[in-house]
Amino acid sequence: ADATLAASFPKNFLWGAATASYQIEGATREDGRGLSIWDAFAATPGKTYKGETGDIATNHYHLWPQDVALMTDLHLSAYRFSIAWPRILPEGRGTVNTAGLDFYERLVDALLARGIQPFATLYHWDLPLALQNEGGWLNRDTAYAFADYVEVVLKRLGDRVAAWITHNEPWCTAYLGYGVGVHAPGIC
Repeated sequence: ADATLAASFPKNFLWGAATASYQIEGATREDGRGLSIWDAFAATPGKTYKGETGDIATNHYHLWPQDVALMTDLHLSAYRFSIAWPRILPEGRGTVNTAGLDFYERLVDALLARGIQPFATLYHWDLPLALQNEGGWLNRDTAYAFADYVEVVLKRLGDRVAAWITHNEPWCTAYLGYGVGVHAPGIC
């Protein structure tokens, strides 16, 4: 029955999975990663369900080879993941954390080796805390810092990642993060 259902989709249909860096990676204080607005938000009592944080999450940062193997076993043809800005530029701008770029490069190369097309999201709600301390998305300079961050990532991965998403659900960032304050950075 599953094969019949799959065959009913167009031949170029991409079967995939999608994740968010903060929700799966863990390793929030490893290999030079800076803090994000979600690290601060989740550490604030009462902000998340049962005080949950992304400190460990599903430990994708360490278990990514097994995760890619699972994708292969599921016969996925696409994987949409997000790149943690604070893992690349811990302060949001300035010094590049090559360990962070190395992580995403290993992931992309492993996906491609298994015939899984990488779809990379550049911003999935994890603004570096250092930029939030300067006003976050309410400060126009954050947009320029984002452009610099994107340039760093594209120089490293742009030859292998053909599909890019700039911002995941910008409404959530604007309304939930800066309107009603139920998401990081919690401003209302």
